[in-house]
Amino acid sequence: MPISCDVLIIGSGQAGNPLATAFADAGRRVVLVEENLLGGSCINYGCTPTKTMLASAERAHHIRTAADFGVQAGEAQVNMAAIVARKDAVIQEMRDGIRKNLEQQHKGITVLNGHAAFTEPHVVRVALAGGKEQTVTAPLVFINTGTRPNIPEIDGLSKDIYLTTNDILNIKEVPEHLIILGGGYIGLEFSQMFRRFGSRVTVVESGAELLEHEDDDVCRSMQELIEAEGVEFVLNARAHRVSCNDEGAITVSVHTRAGERRLRGTHLLVATGRRPNTDAIDLEKVGIKTDEQGYIQVNSRLETSVRGVYALGDVHGGPQFTHISYDDFRVIRDNLLLGKRRSAKQRPLPYVVFTEPQLGRIGLSESQAQEKKIPYRVATMPVQYIGRARQTAQTAGFFKVLVDNKDQIIGAAILCEQGGEIMSMLQLAMAGKLPYTTLQDTVFAHPTWAEALNNMFAKLEKPK
Repeated sequence: MPISCDVLIIGSGQAGNPLATAFADAGRRVVLVEENLLGGSCINYGCTPTKTMLASAERAHHIRTAADFGVQAGEAQVNMAAIVARKDAVIQEMRDGIRKNLEQQHKGITVLNGHAAFTEPHVVRVALAGGKEQTVTAPLVFINTGTRPNIPEIDGLSKDIYLTTNDILNIKEVPEHLIILGGGYIGLEFSQMFRRFGSRVTVVESGAELLEHEDDDVCRSMQELIEAEGVEFVLNARAHRVSCNDEGAITVSVHTRAGERRLRGTHLLVATGRRPNTDAIDLEKVGIKTDEQGYIQVNSRLETSVRGVYALGDVHGGPQFTHISYDDFRVIRDNLLLGKRRSAKQRPLPYVVFTEPQLGRIGLSESQAQEKKIPYRVATMPVQYIGRARQTAQTAGFFKVLVDNKDQIIGAAILCEQGGEIMSMLQLAMAGKLPYTTLQDTVFAHPTWAEALNNMFAKLEKPK
């Protein structure tokens, strides 16, 4: 029999799950359809598994560098199977928690495992995992189907040759030579991770710099830090052919400004972005508009071109971060359940690149401030001047903070150990509209990383 409910959510991601419980707690009947694994990309393929494995890579690095601190620890032995098993255990515990939360701790939620596709604007047909079909109707529909790895069109690039960012999370051996296509934050995290596991690593990036949205000084410093660990970068390089011989050796042919190069490795990771999961849910049948890349078009309330149908998370484009997806949930909750007016536009965009050291970013970069013609002053400070950095020998990186003519912080790039945490402190100051002088004069505990904020603004000056 068809199921009629108040709320239909397609996708169990970081926006869909809390939305399901919020509507259920408000007395609504909720159906949540998930085709793959509960928790979405963050828990299963993104933040949780990568950061769990990065923690293992960090331990290996600590062992290798222990002698620098007067500790003899021996050679680090990396067991990829054990690393993956630990990652899987962490993920499974989180999946189990999500299922318990949806099915036991909140009444009124029905979870269906299957693929949903629209037949009418407020009707979907779900191909259930067991082979049967189920029709679901609801006046409110929320699309939270997320994204998947984007594979570029390169001659010879077949599935049996490359690994996606999902696949490499389950690799049971340390690659001898890992070639990575893509120098964004995902490619950088994997490059340092596998270098620390013991792989030779080469990163191929089509742009002139890594991290295309960052200032030049941030990009250069990040590249130098990871190069110092032995990662090779090939920039301004366009891969145009991939081949694999009978022994399994992979050759990637790239065009560079210096001429043709052939890179030979044992494994190839494609980390060239993601694409939306919208091509198989029949949006065109019901008039839900998408852009040229397939991302669903929404207004400031996250409503699509069809009234009563909304899109949340990565599937509507824009910055693809878990915290933005969760804020999408808050936008919907406030507007539809709490009677408040909340917009998904013009919200802060903090993010962290979880290399070591971390890059924490909030607000405007210097190039963005210049493009917007916003008057600003900038303060930069090398991390090596911080007492905590010297004590821990984590002296790489620098702080960079922008301040406007009213002494308000308008942006920051913090490249250092705990860079994400320091960035969050600056974000709180920005949210509270505190002048930079408040941080400059605050009594912070010594010796901490936060203490650096006392000295950060000593050389605040106009851009050159």
